[in-house]
Amino acid sequence: MISRSSVKLAWDVVMNERRNPLRSFPLMTAHMLMQILAWMWSTIFAVAIGSYVAFGVSTIGHVLVLAGVFATLAVFQRAEQAEPKTV
Repeated sequence: MISRSSVKLAWDVVMNERRNPLRSFPLMTAHMLMQILAWMWSTIFAVAIGSYVAFGVSTIGHVLVLAGVFATLAVFQRAEQAEPKTV
């Protein structure tokens, strides 16, 4: 059985910009490379199951998920750089 910590570790190795091998690149470069990898894997899975319809759906899904993750990351990083408000 796959443990929750194994799934989290696998997710972090791919999606966490501080842990994955792209961490040494600037964020925009890492994002572009992640998009290229998403297209590549979408193509591989579509060809493997023999469906170009699946390719389109998979590609759109990968682009949306990765764009959402990186947009969220960018917003969070900007928020951390902002001057703290005094209450």
